[in-house]
Amino acid sequence: MSIEPDYNSLDPEEKTNRYLAMGSVALGVLSLCAALVPICGGSLSLAGIGLGLFGLRADSPRMAQVGIGLCIISLVTAITYGILVAFAE
Repeated sequence: MSIEPDYNSLDPEEKTNRYLAMGSVALGVLSLCAALVPICGGSLSLAGIGLGLFGLRADSPRMAQVGIGLCIISLVTAITYGILVAFAE
């Protein structure tokens, strides 16, 4: 007897919401890495925030909340770095 949930028996909408939440976390990590190039980091973080907002509809929205938090940190980093680069010249 397995304790793990059977993901094939989940509601298709719930599976989609979980995938969106996972995508938000993945884009949050990628956007943190790409934040030193403000256009790349900013666009990835905005896409991650969008996925995270749709992922909040899942039964347990914790992963979407983490993804949104990572993306917000990355967006602030990208904006700050962009301003610093613009005024350094």
